[in-house]
Amino acid sequence: MYNFKENCKKYFGSYDFYEILKIPKSSTQKEIKKAYHKLSLIVHPDRVDENEKLVANEKFKVLGKIHFILQNEQRRKIYDSKGEFDEDEDVECNWMDYWKNIFKKISITEIENYEKEYIGSDTEYGDIKQAYEMSKGNMTKMMDFIPFGRPESEPRIIEIVRGMVERGEVKRYNEFFNEPARKKRQRHQKYAREEGEITEDQMNDLEKNANEIQERCCDRFLNLVSSLEANYGNSKRKSITSNGDSPKKRSSRRNK
Repeated sequence: MYNFKENCKKYFGSYDFYEILKIPKSSTQKEIKKAYHKLSLIVHPDRVDENEKLVANEKFKVLGKIHFILQNEQRRKIYDSKGEFDEDEDVECNWMDYWKNIFKKISITEIENYEKEYIGSDTEYGDIKQAYEMSKGNMTKMMDFIPFGRPESEPRIIEIVRGMVERGEVKRYNEFFNEPARKKRQRHQKYAREEGEITEDQMNDLEKNANEIQERCCDRFLNLVSSLEANYGNSKRKSITSNGDSPKKRSSRRNK
């Protein structure tokens, strides 16, 4: 029998929804949605190897159910007061469809506009720092996390991390600065395979349906969408306006 509560502990090390999402109990609905989106992208079944999909599906279901509970004010009040959720009140749900219905499709124009805003921004700086620390200097894992990460952007990212290390912002990981040539070659071969999977005809259709990228290059696109969701909204500081115009670019903290 499926035990949601035990799976929370099994897969995320806690029974506490807010602890799992890494947010305070006082978080707004928007903050809950962002936290759910970011974490669900990390465990998304489309991002893992075939032999890991069963576990990824279970994790994805747990996160979906957590969001299902917290996004409803009444269910959230009950959970906050009791500290647990009555599974008898639960409903069957296709969590993949649930996820797709929550997060809108994003057009190629919006992605291109956001890329111009993102590269060199404080947001990118923070993403690079977080990726470096989470992966302990594993460049391949870092590039999966950093939006718009490409082979040609690696030297720039290395210089940014080098500056962080020199300033004492992050720990020095030898794996990052002494990456074996074999690992770098394998990563670049992966890039080439992903790019080769999108045909010219499909590229022509991307303007109409940007989700095609997600289907063809899901692991890299999911990280891009995560960053877009976190920065694409009503906030003037981090967002792109709804008509596709890019707001004034923020100053960069990069150390060239």
